Amino acid sequence: MPALVDPPEPEIARERARRVEELLAGMSLREKLAQLVGVWLNVNRKKGVVAPLQDSMQGEDLGFEEFARDGVGHITRHFGTTPVEPEAARKTLAERQRWLRANTRLGIPAIAHEECLTGLAAWRATTYPAPPAWGASFHPELVEEMGRAIGSGMRSLGVHQGLAPVLDVIRDQRWGRVEECVSEDPYEVATVCAAYVRGLQSAGVIATLKHFVGYSNSRAGRNLAPVHAGAREVADTLLFPFEVAVRDAGAGSVMNSYAEIDGIPIAADDHYLTGVLRDTWGFDGTVVADYFAVAFLHTLHAVAEDAGDAAAQALTAGIDIELPTGVTYLDPLQEAVTAGRVDEALVDRALRRVLRQKAELGLLDDDYDPEPQGEADLDDPVSRDVARRLAEESVVLLTNDGVLPLGDAAGRKVAVVGPNADEVAALFGCYSFVNHVLPHFPDAETGINAPTLLEALREELPQAHITTERGTGVDDGDRSGIAAAARLAAESDVAIVVLGDRSGLFGRGTSGEGCDVESLDLPGAQQELADAVLATGTPTVVVLMTGRAYAVPGIVERAAAVVQAYFPGQEGAGALARVLSGAVNPSGRLPMSLPRGTAGQPYSYLHPKLGGAGSVSNLDPAPVLPFGHGLSYTSFGYSAFTADGEVPAGETIRCAVTVTNTGDRAGAEVVQVYASDRIASVTRPLAQLVGYARVELAPGQSAQVEFAVPARLLSFTGRDGRRVVEPGEVGLSVRRSVTDVVEERTVLLTGPVHACTGDEPRLTTVVVMAEER
Repeated sequence: MPALVDPPEPEIARERARRVEELLAGMSLREKLAQLVGVWLNVNRKKGVVAPLQDSMQGEDLGFEEFARDGVGHITRHFGTTPVEPEAARKTLAERQRWLRANTRLGIPAIAHEECLTGLAAWRATTYPAPPAWGASFHPELVEEMGRAIGSGMRSLGVHQGLAPVLDVIRDQRWGRVEECVSEDPYEVATVCAAYVRGLQSAGVIATLKHFVGYSNSRAGRNLAPVHAGAREVADTLLFPFEVAVRDAGAGSVMNSYAEIDGIPIAADDHYLTGVLRDTWGFDGTVVADYFAVAFLHTLHAVAEDAGDAAAQALTAGIDIELPTGVTYLDPLQEAVTAGRVDEALVDRALRRVLRQKAELGLLDDDYDPEPQGEADLDDPVSRDVARRLAEESVVLLTNDGVLPLGDAAGRKVAVVGPNADEVAALFGCYSFVNHVLPHFPDAETGINAPTLLEALREELPQAHITTERGTGVDDGDRSGIAAAARLAAESDVAIVVLGDRSGLFGRGTSGEGCDVESLDLPGAQQELADAVLATGTPTVVVLMTGRAYAVPGIVERAAAVVQAYFPGQEGAGALARVLSGAVNPSGRLPMSLPRGTAGQPYSYLHPKLGGAGSVSNLDPAPVLPFGHGLSYTSFGYSAFTADGEVPAGETIRCAVTVTNTGDRAGAEVVQVYASDRIASVTRPLAQLVGYARVELAPGQSAQVEFAVPARLLSFTGRDGRRVVEPGEVGLSVRRSVTDVVEERTVLLTGPVHACTGDEPRLTTVVVMAEER
């Protein structure tokens, strides 16, 4: 496992390795198995369901001391299951660690893990924008800063492992978990998530990659459905972000996907969990089961005859730790090993990995102190500042006829309508504590300061006359308030219509885990509300606060401006208000295409020629707005684009371009470089992102941006199953979006076919040289 913080001196490392082997040699089978499971306490089986089939899969209710009498591998969501005061819960966790040291024969502390996709999912912790907002920012360095802030807060509580980031590539907008994903482009997913991993682990917290692999490619966009993908699509598109996070960022843990690919559930597939992950990539961390995934081999997939068989298959395939508790890896696996159906050497293999990780965290050191030092401030000014900046940079201006920015709006009548205008929960995704846990505790406060967009607009535009009508709910179909909202808009100088999602889990929302949709029309009566306001003729700004991309071609065509925000977090309302006023210049870009309709799904801009429109079908899958699109309140010009003319196949291609802020205010441009393989032995995408740079420029300022694109990004799985770079012509272009080509050059790849070894660089090197001002 890669070192997290301050790698130990060699003698300390040797002592830790010796301690691991000493412990392993002296453990009983029961003690070994206890280290391979988690314990989950204070779970409400019926009302607090936050995992698939939690109500039926949790197992026997035992107290901590009874469950952990032989030890325990993980403590599951100590802070993230109920609203508990962080300081009090920190002391309780430390007490349990001390109990493990003093009252179990071997005295091995547990790894405490928590969800941390939009910040630590705990009461009173800073809640950051959802992952599509990370993608919209095109700013991995800021995402790394966020990861570091999240990790610092977790370590201050005594938490060791975070179940994030999600590296699933968006393939179908109907899938409810789109809101947990970064982008429809694997290169962007890879670069952004690797940054998150580096940030989290730099704070001493193990990052867990989710969901390995293929989960997002489910049929019909249904959660936990079979994956519709061939081996080449898995290898060339879906695996790449995980490879980068493992081999380049050094992720310490991986979580399996619930899904099955070609009839084999990933939880029982040694090809991926061992062959690809460990044998090919050299991963030496731990593989943890997604919650109840091992038992699902029996109950959902029907490839195991009972819990013991499920445990045997998962352990053999490469799952080291069963989470959230020990449904199969305790009694059923013990029985299977004792009966000779499972080799105890497989238990030892997993156990060695777990103990090595505990040693790396310092849990096996004689002087381990479970009481973290300092105060547990989970919502400090530094964290909120990172959340603010990421929220601001992730807002995407889709269209604008000049109505934005609003300025100070002095004396203007502004109507703010829509179901998400004055709704705090609309700022957050399903893995935020606000929407993940608090709905089951209606009397609890949110625990963080998070104004609504209406409140933020009143603060940002104090001289405007702001009035409001809800109009309709997110998905209740209530049309009774639409007429009043339209009247208010008609009496105003400008209308701001705030539409979108309500995030939740397992059907309790319009977006989120288990909240898949049949249609990409806006939920409920929201489209009718938008139509009614637009019909008044009042200049209308539509703000979409969503977890996925909805099909809103009419709104895009008719509204004076459209703004997209992806669950922008607790600082998101202020960020949106500042973008609308003009205090912040929008710089976000679409991390996922904005669809024209539901019929085009599944869709990705990474389609071959046959995947586009043509005379052979009456359906055009082209989106209304493409991947990478986004407007600004300033303008940017490009010049002096150069690229290598000839390069041996398998070597780096270099290109450069000068970008200039040609407007009258400071802004950020996202420079995008795409490659197009014109003729290949297998069909290839019409274009694929191979590099990008977020460039901040003052008015009139220029910067030269240089890209060194490695051969790995031009490679693909050939007809014989090998990863290769073929000679021939490649188009290399700089673009404002995938469809807005600024300029293209032809690069000739020469020589023989290059067979990739896996050791080549995987990421483009970018150098930005801005002129002095």
